[in-house]
Order: sequence, then structure tokens, then C-alpha cells
Amino acid sequence: ASTGGNQIVNTYNCRDNNNRRRPISYSYYLIAQYYQGKMLFFSFFKTLVGKEIAVELKNDVVLTGTLHSVDQYLNIKLTNVSVVNQNRYPQLTALKNCFIRGSVVRYVQINPSDVDTELLQDATRKENTPEVASA
Repeated sequence: ASTGGNQIVNTYNCRDNNNRRRPISYSYYLIAQYYQGKMLFFSFFKTLVGKEIAVELKNDVVLTGTLHSVDQYLNIKLTNVSVVNQNRYPQLTALKNCFIRGSVVRYVQINPSDVDTELLQDATRKENTPEVASA
């Protein structure tokens, strides 16, 4: 451990899935991998702009509409919104456009014909290909 000002920094404060101690740089590697995975979803959702989707929220509300935009936090903006269960949520029937925070989304349902599976598979392969260290 080393000290930096008033803060003690432990250079081995991270443990991997096998409970082995890893340096802090390993935790940064995991964070980078996590964000690369999110970027794959972000890129995928950007290809769906203008398509009809259904978004199920964690509070069980299901909204359908046209995907207007998505950002790197997977926040979603829908236009031409309608509520699937209007009898249960009558207060949402007047909703036309909405912004949905990414952290409240449970599922996003997409028409299978709108998904380019080859492009998605290629992107996944590229992301999971181990990098070759150059000498």
C-alpha cells in the first residue's frame, strides 16, 4: 500500500471471479470491458432509430413507439408513444413523446425483421477477439 496525501491507496484492492487478488489496473480493465459491452448495445440501438420498438420498464409499464434517439447511457427517446395496457395506466394515454432513463428499462422488444443479425454477430466477434500483443 502507498499513501497519496491523506488517502491510502492499496495497489491490490481488486479480486477477480476466482477470488485472486488483482492490481487496480485489472479493475480498470474490467470497467473498460464493461463499457465496451455497453458501446456494442449503444451502436446496435443507433441502427434502430426510426423503427417501432416496445420498452418494458421496471415498474411493469410497457410503452410502444418510434425510437427517436438513444445515448451512451442507453437512455431512450420515443415518439408516437402508446401505452400497451391503457386500462391499467389511463394517466399515460395522453403521452405522445417521452424520454426513458436507461436504468429503468427492463426489456426492449424489437421486430426481428429490424435486426441485422450478421452485423451484430460480426461486432460481437470483433469485441471478443483477443488482442495480439505486438513485440
